Amino acid sequence: MSIKTKLLTIDELISEFKKYNDNADDINLIRKSYEYAYDKHFGQKRISGEEYIYHPLNVAMILTDIKADCKCICAALLHDTIEDTDSSKEELEQKFGKDIAMLVDGVTKINKLKFNSDSEQMAANQRKILVGLSEDVRVIIIKLADRLHNMRTLYVMSAEKQKKKAKETLEILTPVAHRLGINKIKSELEDLSLRYLKPDAYFDIVEKLNQKKSERDEAVGKMLNDVSDLLNEHNIVHEIKGRSKSIYSIYNKLNKGKKFDDIYDILALRVFVNTEQECYLALGLIHSKYKPVPKRFKDYVAMPKTNLYQSLHTTVFGIDGKLFEIQIRTYEMDKIAEYGIASHWSYKENKDGTKAGKDAMEQKLQIFRSIIELNQETSTPEEFISSIKKDVLTNDSIYVYTPKGDVIELPEGATPVDFAYKVHSEVGNKMVGAIVNDNIVPLDYVLHTGDIIKINTSNASKGPNKDWLNFVITTQARGRIKSFYSKIEKEDMIDKGSDILEKEIRKNNLSINEILSNKNIDIILNEYKLKDIDELYIDIASGKRNASSIIKLVTKKEEPKENLIDKINDASYKQSFGKNEVLVEGIPDIKVSLSGCCNPIPGDSIIGYITKGAGISVHRTCCKNIADIDERLVSVKWNNDISKKFATDLIIYTNSDDNLLDIITKAASNNITIDSVTTLNKSEYKVYSITVLVENADKLNKFCVDLNNLGFVSKVERLMK
Repeated sequence: MSIKTKLLTIDELISEFKKYNDNADDINLIRKSYEYAYDKHFGQKRISGEEYIYHPLNVAMILTDIKADCKCICAALLHDTIEDTDSSKEELEQKFGKDIAMLVDGVTKINKLKFNSDSEQMAANQRKILVGLSEDVRVIIIKLADRLHNMRTLYVMSAEKQKKKAKETLEILTPVAHRLGINKIKSELEDLSLRYLKPDAYFDIVEKLNQKKSERDEAVGKMLNDVSDLLNEHNIVHEIKGRSKSIYSIYNKLNKGKKFDDIYDILALRVFVNTEQECYLALGLIHSKYKPVPKRFKDYVAMPKTNLYQSLHTTVFGIDGKLFEIQIRTYEMDKIAEYGIASHWSYKENKDGTKAGKDAMEQKLQIFRSIIELNQETSTPEEFISSIKKDVLTNDSIYVYTPKGDVIELPEGATPVDFAYKVHSEVGNKMVGAIVNDNIVPLDYVLHTGDIIKINTSNASKGPNKDWLNFVITTQARGRIKSFYSKIEKEDMIDKGSDILEKEIRKNNLSINEILSNKNIDIILNEYKLKDIDELYIDIASGKRNASSIIKLVTKKEEPKENLIDKINDASYKQSFGKNEVLVEGIPDIKVSLSGCCNPIPGDSIIGYITKGAGISVHRTCCKNIADIDERLVSVKWNNDISKKFATDLIIYTNSDDNLLDIITKAASNNITIDSVTTLNKSEYKVYSITVLVENADKLNKFCVDLNNLGFVSKVERLMK
């Protein structure tokens, strides 16, 4: 890694800027900013002995690498003028406009902070302060570029200052770059920090990488050509690049106990395609030719990281048996992976062409607060990611006002109920009416930019109306309404389950207090791996647990095993114990079959039914065909030594046509085989019955969640006949 920086010129900076913006007015403003900074810093020197102007020039050049806008480049050139010269914010505003002056003033405020990372809590607080001080996210990005250039020239500082600056960078600033998703800056900051904090480790990794560089380059070149030929054969337009692993990430893996030769992704490729669908097609082709390494596949396309990173990751046994990590993504995904939040430089505009009032980048600053908020509102990672895309990164926003004049950002199409929950959950829960621009409006009224909204509340309100779910569009409102009702429904389920169990206890002429003693409750909870008695009642109410089998568990009233064996121990029923998917406790050899009515798979709660002449039929405990049966039931469990795929049926309801390929693609990405497909409804909205082969219930549940996240899928059900 090169440490010394080049003595840049303003013409070189403008040349880089013109590669993505050749607007003459913008270029003139950049040149004007440079000339002003040059005059103000004239005679000032850096510790290295260079003229000071080379520092802001380098900071601005770093920002062209992430395609920063004109005002950001100008502010980078001027970022030290208020702090280190006789310039003022007022003078900058007069000469360069309000926005540029505000950016420079923001960087000046941040530079006055005395960062301290002596503890994790303190570092976290410093990061919050850093974000809180920045009215515009470009302030943070200029600060990151400023620190990157300072890190590139850190060799001129004393060893003590080098370590202090590197520690501060690693613990306070690189996490901010990571949250913003700006990988280009984050990776170099991490590598430079390691170089000064742990020079022995840093140079040891560099030496090891250099020793095998030619061998590594040759292997990557061969694999690149082979994968490219494979994709060309199937007419997938693509681009492939060899990818170098950052030194810091290698250090982290070594620090966790891995050996250098076991770090798979030192040999790495990155494949770029045009569409999300082509990502999965390319993955399927690569896996068809090169065997994937188990448990090394990660789907960040269907489930992006919280900083919006999307890519498919897989590790395969490539040419000569060498392990290669391959990343597959679209060009748009790569742009976000490299530039993160900085991939949204453009201003958004209203449909009538007027400015929305805030720059898109300013809105993206809310990602810090919004992501924390959304994480509390959503129940699953998939719902969380969907919420971020919908609520935080929406391209169409409106800006409305509280009666006090506070601005609230909402997605286009939002209603007064969405507004109420954005203000506070209690305001939403107690809402009884809304007034918009002094007029009473219905609660499903669609808000517009500039509306002033007053929410009427009442302490007598019994809570939100469930019908509001039909028109609210923000995840926050939807989550709070669902949370309110799920709490009520949970209490109802607990009461229902308790009632079912108590009735069954009375039916058996037993004492409720004895059956549900503390000792017996502990036995039940341990057996079913439940957290508390409420979970047991919910399981009973939903049909997952059978009340009679719970009573048998604590009273030990199961039939004697000798009698059971007499009933079913016929030679015609026997088969090899080790080959059974399901084991019957106490019976080493018995014919067992999985019921076709509910198609149980490993992970399902199951019960055995002693048939007449056909051994034991295994059902899911919630199967309606055994719901009212108390006799001839026997405890069974899954054989953990069996590794195979099991058949089960799904019903998929869609709201569109011609979508089967997307369903098949999702199945392939989840390593699930589709055995058969039947179209149940051939009208405009298709309903499919599919039989899938899957290893266990966890994988089936993930597949169902992935299907539900497809825009055209309205519902997925597991079929019971």
